Amino acid sequence: MVTGGCLCGAIRFEIDADALGGGFCYCRDCQVVSGGMPGAVMVFPRGAYRLLKGDPKIHMSTSDQGVRVGRAFCPDCGTHLSAWNEHHQAIIPVRVGALDQPSAFAPSANLWTRSAQPWHRPDRGLQCFETQPEG
Repeated sequence: MVTGGCLCGAIRFEIDADALGGGFCYCRDCQVVSGGMPGAVMVFPRGAYRLLKGDPKIHMSTSDQGVRVGRAFCPDCGTHLSAWNEHHQAIIPVRVGALDQPSAFAPSANLWTRSAQPWHRPDRGLQCFETQPEG
């Protein structure tokens, strides 16, 4: 069981499944949301995610590829929790910082490396994708 929540405690969630993978997203939206760095996420089956407490706010945007993306965050403290992508509805990327045990994070890939800043280059020891991988 994976658990997590926001900084102020208003939102709590659990995930009853192992992660399908994890990595860093260097897209400009993740850089803006994180304050400059790539977004660190673990990906889980959406059906295994369960909200236990609180009501996250969802900000909808459109990616560079024209895909609708929703990002869930706490309306009280601003902690970013998870995301939704209309092309990958069976999964839920969960922000590593929102997990109670972030040490479980084992990154295997870098996404949107073409957007990486020159002062924060992706680890080339991980699989790298210039944009969003298919599948």
